Amino acid sequence: MAKRSILHMLDPMPNNSPFDINMALDAGFDVLIPYNNVKLDSIYGLTQDAIFSRSPSGIKRTGLFIGGRDLGLAMDMLNASKQAMVTPFEISVFADPSGAFTTAAALVTCAEKQLQEKLGSDLAGCSVVIFGGTGPVGIATGIIASLAGADVTLTDHLSIDTALDVATAYNRRFNCTLKGALANSDSDKASLIANTDIIFCTAKAGVQVLNAGVLKAALQLKVAGDVNAVPPFGIEGVNNNDCGTPLIHATNSPKALGIGALAIGNVKFQLQHELLKEVLGPEQPLFIDFRYAFKKAREMQFGPVVN
Repeated sequence: MAKRSILHMLDPMPNNSPFDINMALDAGFDVLIPYNNVKLDSIYGLTQDAIFSRSPSGIKRTGLFIGGRDLGLAMDMLNASKQAMVTPFEISVFADPSGAFTTAAALVTCAEKQLQEKLGSDLAGCSVVIFGGTGPVGIATGIIASLAGADVTLTDHLSIDTALDVATAYNRRFNCTLKGALANSDSDKASLIANTDIIFCTAKAGVQVLNAGVLKAALQLKVAGDVNAVPPFGIEGVNNNDCGTPLIHATNSPKALGIGALAIGNVKFQLQHELLKEVLGPEQPLFIDFRYAFKKAREMQFGPVVN
């Protein structure tokens, strides 16, 4: 009798994400086991309980999913789980705290696609400003873009110290080159976007971060991506279904293109679905983080890379 597929869903928060549970079930897992309030020091034991209770064939039908909101903690949990495994008792682990890794991978890849196909440009060398840059999606977006060769600034709307501390912490951890900045007022925002190629808005849903007046300050804007699907949208003039739509309020950047939340979300949804399917029964265990998610998103948008 074939073993049923099981996904153990580990989350340090009080509740597991219904979004992730729905996605995992739709990806084909037979059984989902949510765990909440999980501590880092519990990961080693939980992993070994999951792997030593099944035969090598059953192991291939077993996976771990790591949620939460803290990117650093999610990566620590992924690494702790990996260290707990013993050949041939190895299973795949997928970390996606707050959906940040898949959302960020989708956001950056969507922008990259517009740059290449409509503007004849590349992400590498572009200047990027991320509003809401100290939240999970903003941080993950910044790391991905920085490692891809962009010059990235994370903003915080309350504290320059928070932005600088976040940039410093993740630069040290992932060898990227993030900068930090304050975006408390329209004048702050106008100054930040004046000579920026790409704007990413990953701020709180239902809050307009950049209005039409501020967007006029952009002199070389190429792409503006907004993950906020709740009106008012984060960037005025970028609507949910926009996918390379001219950004009419960026009057001093006439080639600027907008990408809306549903266009980004469609890629994120497909990406998370495909990654969950990859966890289900691979020949060799996979350890999926933001780097793997970005690589997969690029393959989905541009096709496999030929070496």
